[in-house]
Amino acid sequence: MTNKAKEIIKLQKIVFIVSTILFIIKVFAWWLTGSVAILTDALESIINVVAGGFTLYSLYVSFLPKDQNHPYGHGKIEFIAAGIEGTLIALAGIYIFYEAIMQLIDNKHTIQQLGSGIILVGLAGAINYILGFITVKKGKEQKSLPLIAGGKHLMSDSYSSIALILGLGLVMLTGWLWLDSVIAICFSLFISYTGFHIIREAVAGIMDEADEELLKEYLDVLNQHRTENWIDIHNIRFIKYGSNLHLDCHLTVPWFFNTREAHKEYEKLREITHEYFEHQVELFVHIDDCVPESCEVCSRFECPLRQRKFIKKVIWDTENTTQIPRHRIENVHQQQQQNTPI
Repeated sequence: MTNKAKEIIKLQKIVFIVSTILFIIKVFAWWLTGSVAILTDALESIINVVAGGFTLYSLYVSFLPKDQNHPYGHGKIEFIAAGIEGTLIALAGIYIFYEAIMQLIDNKHTIQQLGSGIILVGLAGAINYILGFITVKKGKEQKSLPLIAGGKHLMSDSYSSIALILGLGLVMLTGWLWLDSVIAICFSLFISYTGFHIIREAVAGIMDEADEELLKEYLDVLNQHRTENWIDIHNIRFIKYGSNLHLDCHLTVPWFFNTREAHKEYEKLREITHEYFEHQVELFVHIDDCVPESCEVCSRFECPLRQRKFIKKVIWDTENTTQIPRHRIENVHQQQQQNTPI
């Protein structure tokens, strides 16, 4: 296991332990006050503990080396972990909504020692925000969806704690105990939305949904470092396996290159790709030979075997690089027509 993997797992262990402690604090605050709004915060913390434990397990599994049964590794389990966490969060929101509505209908509101409860909730919220911020930052650095999802949930928990404190302060000032249930209803809707959003991201990862933002960043790097021998790149496809990526693409090089020369261009592409993704990508490149039509978009001006006149250099973007056919002058004409003012 790499040092980065150990660092991620260590961070998740801290998240799990702290989440358990905060859950105990919030349950005590609810027992102290009897506030259903504080109960919503405590119930959400149960999700933090359960999801944190499963995320810890999924991260351990995702960092296991590839084997015969898992040739692409075990990273997909991270999406499953995020999906389970999102589902638990959404279910908690629905349950809280039900409990708050029932209490509002029954009109049985008994709250005591609200000041002490507010202090405990505030303390837990501050710790959640700090821990969530660190977790999201580390998750983005390592491109780990479970860490990002867990960190966002912790931060959203802290935001809800702030709003909860304001609402409970209003209850103290006005004496309107029914506001406790209204606050709980508002928070249940927010919690449910957070859960469904995490589920959406997890499903997108499992279904290999295209990440245009990631592709755009990668193409910006390629456009900056492309050589004159990279005549064209197309049919780019990213597949996510947790914190790792699998990248397929077709690279067009001069047709008269021998195998060694073509492989050298591949090595340049691989080096740039690994440097950008910090070696967290598996790269497969199909080498294409150029055709006469390629001359019109090829910037290798000193080519002794050029058959057609150069017309325009194609800037690689998320549209023209995901297409299967290699770039030809027809693509250039279409771009010119689209960009010509009427």
